[in-house]
Amino acid sequence: MGNKGEKTKETIRRQAYRLFAEKGFQAVTMTDICEKTGLSRGGLYRYYSGTGQIFAEILSEEYVIADRIERKEQAGAILEDMLKAIKSEIMDKELSLSLAIYEYANLGNEDFFTNLNDKARKRWISLLEYGIETGEFQAVDTEQISDMILYYYQGLRMWSRVIPFEEQVAENYVRTVKQLLFGEEKL
Repeated sequence: MGNKGEKTKETIRRQAYRLFAEKGFQAVTMTDICEKTGLSRGGLYRYYSGTGQIFAEILSEEYVIADRIERKEQAGAILEDMLKAIKSEIMDKELSLSLAIYEYANLGNEDFFTNLNDKARKRWISLLEYGIETGEFQAVDTEQISDMILYYYQGLRMWSRVIPFEEQVAENYVRTVKQLLFGEEKL
């Protein structure tokens, strides 16, 4: 697929993301996505066979850290970028996919979510191990802390969809993660 095709797919995913965040998974149709992107049905089906494929691809997009670790970027800088993105997701309920994720999971996609969770967990573990190795992070149980980081975040993201959070709630999450990894003296 050429550069133009990749840009079109990116546009489809970006616009579909907004629809899924607004309506949930089950209420979004290919027609909705055509209207949002300006593509014809044929144009849209050239890239995706249905809303499930688009949604799965959106969820599979990862915050890539492996290349940043390979380039020997500071673990603290990578962490800061990840926490900034997480805080933004917690605070902007209009961009929350929590409802759509719940609906999609209930359609029998448990294996998909297990795989997605495993990748996220491995990504966090690799960052934690890298930060410990470089001396930027305190020595911690990387599996335990990655679970805490993931599930604390997932809970906040889900609840932010149904109750308004003050920014302090997201800030508490960020501060907790930093305290665990940097210790009190670096905050």
